[in-house]
Amino acid sequence: MNNSKIQLHNIDFNDFIKAIDECKGDVYLETRDGDILNLKSKLCQMIGLSTILNNTEVAEATIRCSNPEDETMLFRFNLYGKMPGEENK
Repeated sequence: MNNSKIQLHNIDFNDFIKAIDECKGDVYLETRDGDILNLKSKLCQMIGLSTILNNTEVAEATIRCSNPEDETMLFRFNLYGKMPGEENK
């Protein structure tokens, strides 16, 4: 697994799930308590993310990706709040 981490702050939950679904490899969420959840699993999305949600936004999380392309895409999503290619939308 890649050692790079992405710190997410105040992202829209629904858009975040759409971004996760676009990823080719596994995407892991690391909690402050040391739990690691595979976000490609819908069960982990429902159960695990519900513990760190603030309204409909993720307040803070650390993400690790097994695929470097996914890491780049999620970094851009975190920075700009939209998926690559949606700049004109």
